[in-house]
Amino acid sequence: MKQKYVFVAAMLLVLMVSSVLLTNIYIHKERDHAQMDQSEQDFYILTSFYPIYIAAKNIVGDCEGVILQNLSEPQTGCMHDYQLTTEDMRKLSYADAFLVNGGGIENFLSDVARQYPDISVINASEGIQLADGNAHVWMSIQDHMTQIQTITEQLAALDKAHASVYKENSRQYLARLEDVHHSQQAAAQKSKAARVLIFHEAFAYIARDYGLTVSGGIDLDEERQISAGEVAGLLDQIRKQKVGVILAEELYGRQMCEALKQEADIQVIYLDTCVRGDYSADSYCKAMKENIARLSKIGNQDKK
Repeated sequence: MKQKYVFVAAMLLVLMVSSVLLTNIYIHKERDHAQMDQSEQDFYILTSFYPIYIAAKNIVGDCEGVILQNLSEPQTGCMHDYQLTTEDMRKLSYADAFLVNGGGIENFLSDVARQYPDISVINASEGIQLADGNAHVWMSIQDHMTQIQTITEQLAALDKAHASVYKENSRQYLARLEDVHHSQQAAAQKSKAARVLIFHEAFAYIARDYGLTVSGGIDLDEERQISAGEVAGLLDQIRKQKVGVILAEELYGRQMCEALKQEADIQVIYLDTCVRGDYSADSYCKAMKENIARLSKIGNQDKK
């Protein structure tokens, strides 16, 4: 019997080692193919997920000789628990530059650094002070503009052949973002420091930029199970602290918010976290304009 267990353990070890070896062989082969396919001097940029892709799309524009791809699908959402796939490894093997949000969003970065040491990783959040320790930096228009500048500067340094195009496209995009930021500042003046609960950590940036007072909240996602005790605790908090507004993402927050609205006199505003959408270059601006329009209704219970 003991010999049987030893044999099984040995076989499992062989399979595990073989799997690692085959993966490494695949990576090196793909890297070799990539070098051959890019003999025409194309510069290949890969982004980690949706908001970084949209940022890069505006910087790259229609620049000839530059290939831009996104690692994940546009409906993936945040990448906290994302696992690299075989297709992802193929894309990474081709990349000259890998653009990431940083701050802990892409928890697979250590694997990328180990398996693809030649890739230049651009951390868009470099030098930005994270709000409440979370990395949803793109939710602040002003911080996102800093991300655009960081990406532009580092791309221009890596790819000097297209540096002037990146800088001009970036200048135009930053001007459009500045207009959206002005609209946000005007809306923030009317929020009157409302007291809010936030049901997604990304909204810490919204609360900060609008001068809202955050009384607390919870982070809702597809795996979060809410207990009756938590609902009771939130209701107690709403009443004692006179919380007037909940900021939530409709995809995961509607059930909880509707339950709280039935029990308390509270306004619910559903916001876009800008991690999903189509691949159009103006999608971020559109999403943030819609968020601004919804936030302008703080204090007006008659408007939904």
